[in-house]
Amino acid sequence: MLAERRHQMILRALRSGGPAAVTDLSEQLGVSAATVRRDLLKLEEEGLLTRVHGGAVVEEGDQPFAEVAGVRVAEKDALAVAAAGMIEDGQSVLLDIGTTAYRLARQLHGRRLTVITSNLVVFEELADDTAVELVLLGGVLRREYRSLVGFLTEDNLRQLHADWLFLGTSGVRPSGQIMDTTVIEVPVKRAMIAASDQVVLLADAGKFPGTGMTKVCGPEDLDAVVTNAPSDSATCSVFEQAGVKVVRV
Repeated sequence: MLAERRHQMILRALRSGGPAAVTDLSEQLGVSAATVRRDLLKLEEEGLLTRVHGGAVVEEGDQPFAEVAGVRVAEKDALAVAAAGMIEDGQSVLLDIGTTAYRLARQLHGRRLTVITSNLVVFEELADDTAVELVLLGGVLRREYRSLVGFLTEDNLRQLHADWLFLGTSGVRPSGQIMDTTVIEVPVKRAMIAASDQVVLLADAGKFPGTGMTKVCGPEDLDAVVTNAPSDSATCSVFEQAGVKVVRV
């Protein structure tokens, strides 16, 4: 396998799954651990990742929607089913950008709900469902990420109110801080939080700690977390100590 191809696969694995060990990358790529270490050194020199003990992590840069849509689908669907069960008919629901929110939208067909979103894939999923009142926020189009962002999106959110926000993340720090990989999405997420009565974080185990260089919010801004992280996760304990309900699936 060419070095360039290996580098692309390493970065994709780190972006979708968080920190990865040299041994895991070696097995995935079918090359020696020594080769992986040389690749990681090269990628670190180029500023594309950070080496940590036994492996590496990507701390910045987001990934196009299409690249992550097929990652950990079963886990995201389990979170989506649990989240859908929290919503009562007649309520209003804000759905964040990202693939987990899209999986939740798939669970809302036929429900008498108002769904508000800047996620174009959510919009496309529910556009033909006449049971759902669908509100698409305005904004600047991010084509590769299938979302709308910017001051127009934030201004729209200031005019709206939602019973629920289902928030996505690229990473959850051990302190309970919710992170994102790109600065431009963060103001929209914060505006969504301000517009909502109940804020629920959807975060599969791969998001602990995941990636992200920009803080979205802290545990004090959350009402619940839906996750498949291990029950002994220290971060989940931080959430519970902060009064956040942890729903395990």
